Amino acid sequence: MSQVIVVGGGAAGMMAAYASAASGHQVLLLEKNEKLGKKVYITGKGRCNVTNTADREQFFQNIVTNSKFLYSSIYQFDNQAMMSFLEEYGCPVKTERGGRVFPVSDHASDVTGAFCRALQEMYAEVRLHTEVTGLLFQETGREGTSDPAQKRRRICGVRLSNGEKLEADAVILACGGLSYPSTGSDGTGYQLASQAGHSVVPCVPALVPFEIKERWCKKLQGLSLKNVEIKLFLEEPRKEDRPHAERKPIYRGFGEMLFTHFGVSGPLILSASSYCSKRIAEGAHARLFLNLKPAMEEETLDKRLLRDFEENSHKAFKNALGGLFPSKLIPVMVELSGINGEKKVYEITRQERLSFVKLIRNLPLTVTATRGFAEAVITQGGIPVMEVNPSTMESKICGGLYFAGEMLDIDALTGGYNLQLAWSTGHLAGTCIPF
Repeated sequence: MSQVIVVGGGAAGMMAAYASAASGHQVLLLEKNEKLGKKVYITGKGRCNVTNTADREQFFQNIVTNSKFLYSSIYQFDNQAMMSFLEEYGCPVKTERGGRVFPVSDHASDVTGAFCRALQEMYAEVRLHTEVTGLLFQETGREGTSDPAQKRRRICGVRLSNGEKLEADAVILACGGLSYPSTGSDGTGYQLASQAGHSVVPCVPALVPFEIKERWCKKLQGLSLKNVEIKLFLEEPRKEDRPHAERKPIYRGFGEMLFTHFGVSGPLILSASSYCSKRIAEGAHARLFLNLKPAMEEETLDKRLLRDFEENSHKAFKNALGGLFPSKLIPVMVELSGINGEKKVYEITRQERLSFVKLIRNLPLTVTATRGFAEAVITQGGIPVMEVNPSTMESKICGGLYFAGEMLDIDALTGGYNLQLAWSTGHLAGTCIPF
């Protein structure tokens, strides 16, 4: 039996503590907040999208960063295992659109409640209001050697903010990233990892809204659009051998989006952000092209528009678009079209109509920035996966030190995938600690 300390009582930490205790170890879970799972409480708008029912192939397609690193953890503890765990500990689940899994109660508190019961059943000790500020080490290299390369540090405990030292045979760091800092995700985990000799991939907000240059976005504040398509391009200098028209989008998606006072948000936008956050943080701009009618090809849309124009031929252009757009969007589309809104429909030329069709299918938006960590669902960046054993989650640099969850340089799209990464990596770390 080993003495295991888990630092961080979020999704990954709770699972790591449970898995380690269930494996027969003596476990102490340290959490600086007043309760476990503080960030879990706000996920899924308070409902907690715990996982996704996607099969493994589809699941890995939704992992954005370092998917291959996660093979062992996901195969060892997948979405089905997570759902079974919650059911076993009194939190029945249901599946909704897109394979998203939620507690039947729609209360995230029931997820943390299940973990509290599981931890209690496995005799894992939990200490709240307890902040770890340092790691304790011992050298385990060859005796008598002066070559640092032949020495390997090994963890032997942690130091608390009050100066207390706690001994341990293994320490699992599951401190989260930088997103939603109000929940305690303040980067402390990266500082602790640095003490052990680890580097940190620069962190950026991901699954985060975009700030948009175009002023007309603000006029649409609060408008939600469903069943639209976006294409996202990075703004790069044009190369002679690869003109702009031949560039491929770095993201193309279909779904729901929302206009805000600063730009755009919603599930579709959040997913798109994961493919460009790092480049935007480096100073790049991006362009979004919004297709308001993706179900219709250009020719079909033109026929539809022509039919609407024929039925409203004597109306002003601005009053003939009610069948195509929400009322809030009509004035903006009229403005962007360049067609006088008072112009009678029968006076609109074929060229004006065709240009309007192209606008409907390619509404341009200029991304100037992402919002900050306070609005980001997850963090991109963190502990490099090359410094961690994917089969055990143990550090390759410091013996007895393990990682789990958002601290690692791993991330996925919305839909329950990121929480599953936390469950899977936490479970693997907890079960791989030797006796």
